[in-house]
Amino acid sequence: MHGFANPARFLRIARWATPLCLLLGLVLAAWALVWGVFFAPADALQGDTVRIVYLHVPTAWLGMGGWSAIAIASFTEIVWRHPLAGIAARAVALPGAVFTALCLITGSIWGRPAWGTWWVWDGRLTSMLVLLFLYFGYMALDAAARGSQQAGQGQSRITAIFGLVGAVNIPVIHYSVTWWNSLHQPPSITMGKSAMAADFLVPLLIATVGFSLIFGGIVMARMRTILADEQAEARLRRKAMRAQAPAVGEAW
Repeated sequence: MHGFANPARFLRIARWATPLCLLLGLVLAAWALVWGVFFAPADALQGDTVRIVYLHVPTAWLGMGGWSAIAIASFTEIVWRHPLAGIAARAVALPGAVFTALCLITGSIWGRPAWGTWWVWDGRLTSMLVLLFLYFGYMALDAAARGSQQAGQGQSRITAIFGLVGAVNIPVIHYSVTWWNSLHQPPSITMGKSAMAADFLVPLLIATVGFSLIFGGIVMARMRTILADEQAEARLRRKAMRAQAPAVGEAW
């Protein structure tokens, strides 16, 4: 595992993988959205309003998947002290929050004609809103932990622990439609089977793959930026230490 923890090796891979993921993801997502919006048939019950599913479902998937990635990276950081694990978790947080917010926005837009209201305190909606707040809390804790580290108080592991604890919300989101009475429909796609017709399923899967590649490309780009910032800070600290060394010698 530690063979993949080398920042230099990661940067070599990410240098070509980042634009590839972004470009391929944009092509697939655009193709799926055009297919779903203009060529896929309307739903028998919901009509054309169902077309928002091609954006809503991928963002929901990536909002949940983003926190799952944070939890895995946090566990790896705590147990194995993987050099890139904490950086990966930090890189996922912002795009994860954005995709979760998009999920809530598109769900609200879809809910207005489907349910007659923009929002209900439904189990699925509420747990997704909790996920968004968890992302905000994670980013705030991360900023505070990095601030204390720069002040010389040592690196805090609270952020990683928070990432692990927050993962409890993921199964709550997934099973909320079966645990409680919910306006939200049950999952249309489960392991090994789908209740959706192929006319809807194929563009939805393509959209999910496309947005997942975009998400991955954004995360890799953010990881590269974080690594560059940390390397720049390390160089500045070394210069400051070298500048202080002669002064200390002269004092003696």
